[in-house]
Amino acid sequence: MSNAPVARLEAAADPYCWLENRDAAEVLDYLKAENAYLEAQLADEAALREQLFQEIKGRIRETDLGLPSPWGPYLYYHRTTAGDEYPRHYRCKRPHSDSVEIDPSSEELLLDPNALADGGFISVGAFSISPDHQRLAYSLDTSGEEVYELFIKDLSSGKVTALPFANCDGRMTWANDSQTVFFVELDDTHRPYKLFRHTLGEQNAEMIFHETDERFFLSCYRSSSERKLILQLGSKTTTECWVVDADTPEASFTCLAPREEGHEYDADHGKHNGIWTWFIRSNQHGINFAVLTADDATPQREHWQLYRAHDPEVMVDGITLNEQAVVLSLRKGGLPIIEVQPEAAPVYNVHLPDAAYSLFVQDSLEFESPVIRLRYEALNRPAQVRQLQLNDGTQQVLKETPVLGTFNPDDYISQRLWASAGDGTLVPISLVAKRDVLGKPAPLYLYGYGAYGECLDPWFSHARLSLLERGFVFAIAHVRGGGELGEAWYRGGKLEHKQNSFSDFISCAEHLISEGYTDSTQLVISGGSAGGLLIGAVLNRRPDLFAAAIAEVPFVDVLNTMLNPDLPLTVTEYDEWGDPNHPEVFERIKGYAPYENISAQPYPAILAVAGYNDSRVQYWEAAKWVAKLRTKKTDSNLLLLKTELDAGHGGMSGRYQALKDAALEYAFILKCLGFNSF
Repeated sequence: MSNAPVARLEAAADPYCWLENRDAAEVLDYLKAENAYLEAQLADEAALREQLFQEIKGRIRETDLGLPSPWGPYLYYHRTTAGDEYPRHYRCKRPHSDSVEIDPSSEELLLDPNALADGGFISVGAFSISPDHQRLAYSLDTSGEEVYELFIKDLSSGKVTALPFANCDGRMTWANDSQTVFFVELDDTHRPYKLFRHTLGEQNAEMIFHETDERFFLSCYRSSSERKLILQLGSKTTTECWVVDADTPEASFTCLAPREEGHEYDADHGKHNGIWTWFIRSNQHGINFAVLTADDATPQREHWQLYRAHDPEVMVDGITLNEQAVVLSLRKGGLPIIEVQPEAAPVYNVHLPDAAYSLFVQDSLEFESPVIRLRYEALNRPAQVRQLQLNDGTQQVLKETPVLGTFNPDDYISQRLWASAGDGTLVPISLVAKRDVLGKPAPLYLYGYGAYGECLDPWFSHARLSLLERGFVFAIAHVRGGGELGEAWYRGGKLEHKQNSFSDFISCAEHLISEGYTDSTQLVISGGSAGGLLIGAVLNRRPDLFAAAIAEVPFVDVLNTMLNPDLPLTVTEYDEWGDPNHPEVFERIKGYAPYENISAQPYPAILAVAGYNDSRVQYWEAAKWVAKLRTKKTDSNLLLLKTELDAGHGGMSGRYQALKDAALEYAFILKCLGFNSF
């Protein structure tokens, strides 16, 4: 990939393209100067930042044991220790089939990221135990660029072998012989595009598949039954799957359904009525997806049979297969629903206590298991791992994320509101506050995303309590472009309909003000990545509505980025934003692109955060945006840029660093809103 600025339709109008010269001395000096400026502007908040950090850290159980997951003769789990940035991974002998009690005498340390990081950045990609439990395949990113090195650890001897392959995306998939591992290579634009098969002990790997269409990403995974390997090729709008028996990894893959523009599907393998069966989630019958099945021996599309019909009111998000039941992850009315279809009992939905929540299958456990594990949380309820008895729906809370101190979820109220957009569409808002706060305008933190069909379901945050305890309200605007209300909701906020995401967010802000939850002098907005684009766009349109804004790794230079096919992921993004090489698309994107639409007007206080090694949203997007804002805006409000020079899209690695980042953002907010006490 070239780091030089590309030719632009309006290159002369972009005086800050020099910031795209990665590693140039003047660019690094500029970014460091911006970091120093931020620290100087927030110097008076140093004590507040430290107090916030200690507050947040004080709510977290620093030494904790993860919930063990049973597999074969072992229990696999992780443990966090006070002072360590990363959890360590362990296993121990399994006492008996229905126990998850740790046996300390047989405990083995499998991987310690703290030792591997040695104080620097590290991210563990794959962590995959071989089917015979003798080896661990794992991958490491040591820069934040999301490029991984691959390793095999012999769990008997402890010997670690670095595999001699470069530019890997980090995924590693075992065949059933425990000698064959599949991995994926990245192209020059950071796209997963080649699948390789490697036999342990050999120096080379055989390329199995080469995806030449730049819109398509490649991945490989094991089926729920552990009897099949599935190669999936997907763009934003089209999918193609190939399969092979996990017992014969040297065989050729078979295509389930050749790609057809607009046909999205995914596949899994399990049992139905005691017979090995393929399950396919496909949009060929409607945009919210239907479920089809096929016989084990004839999985091709011409043999698919309808299992669950398309429902225009219900989105089929996913399928979890188990010998005891088929579990469907659905969405209806903006909320996730788990529907269980036991082999020998009536169908039922999982019942939950809150009005707005996040829910998904966290662990299907072993294929033969009579239980699965669900992860459940709400804005006022810490994450719980719930064990679901598949045959009758009985639930047991196995673990709840602890909140140290005096936290009581009943002290907070969680609500679901609906704002009316300009075209009459009702847009959901999830909201939480202390019970005694509601009833008068209060400082409010409004978060948004609205892209890629991603569902921004309510989540609990230890850090957020520091705002709620200071009288803040926290809200999520579930704008179009996300997937909360199904595929039509997603399509209503992409391509030529992208403007709906911005108008929905503004409508949510106006609704919260008109209903007395807050006012424009106390309203803070935030979003990251594509959500940063959302924040940049609404700031250009209605800066008067907001007191402050935070944009994390913001996709604010969308037009110039989409005009540069040499950048990572650009071509694959055409299906989301459009190809600006077409004049009508160019004008459409130019009409909302945050960077292009900065104007001479007052803006609220702004904090932008970038990662220098970010391969998804380049650091210069935030840097150029801030630089242009400095010359255009007509106010004296704070405008700060923080570039993490050793981090990527997800920020700095390590849990304590994440807490410090939250403390910085909260100190910025409190300063902007004039909070004079801690």
